[in-house]
Amino acid sequence: MAVTDEAIEKIKTMILSGRLKPGDRLPKEPDLAAQLGLSRNSLREAVKALSLLNVLDVRQGDGTYVTSLEPSLLLEALTFILDLHQDESVVELFQVRAVLDSAASGLAAQWATDEQLAELAALLDSVGPDPTVEELVANDLEFHRLIARAGGNDVLASLLDSLAHRTARARIWRGVTQEQAVERTMSEHRGLLDALVAHDVEAAKARAAVHVGGVVEWLRKAL
Repeated sequence: MAVTDEAIEKIKTMILSGRLKPGDRLPKEPDLAAQLGLSRNSLREAVKALSLLNVLDVRQGDGTYVTSLEPSLLLEALTFILDLHQDESVVELFQVRAVLDSAASGLAAQWATDEQLAELAALLDSVGPDPTVEELVANDLEFHRLIARAGGNDVLASLLDSLAHRTARARIWRGVTQEQAVERTMSEHRGLLDALVAHDVEAAKARAAVHVGGVVEWLRKAL
């Protein structure tokens, strides 16, 4: 194992063991290096790497702190990777979305409250009779975001949020070029909401997978 990788592992172990908690300030560099049996240079490189991953926050003149470690913060690095690969891997991104959306919808069917279901219904009702493709995609993004949040798993919701925004361009492209894409999307959303209201886990999972899977099928043909 490279010296820097070893340093990263040791800091990670401190966080996982609870010695360092979200918001905690790290000991001064010479003290921490001595505690971990590392050179100050390797410790410095490890801190730099972990700050790029939003695990640590280096504040000039103040010190280095553990971040909040919230999923949305830690997944920003994933968002950057998805941006780089959007054009060449968009089909694979949608395949991953189909799996995760299905799981999130199953959880929402179990745990969504009456208030959350009413919010979803109101969101769908807010779409006018003849929405633009951009309006529909914005509604679609919010619809799936609310479903993921209703499932109660913050990590899954953050992953889906990262994927959803990276695939929005392809959905606009589909709406412009595929016949009846707008009508089909609204119909599938209504069907998914019906399954959630009925708290039918398997139906919700299946409808979500079919909904996103339809985009995958279209993309394969379009590309």
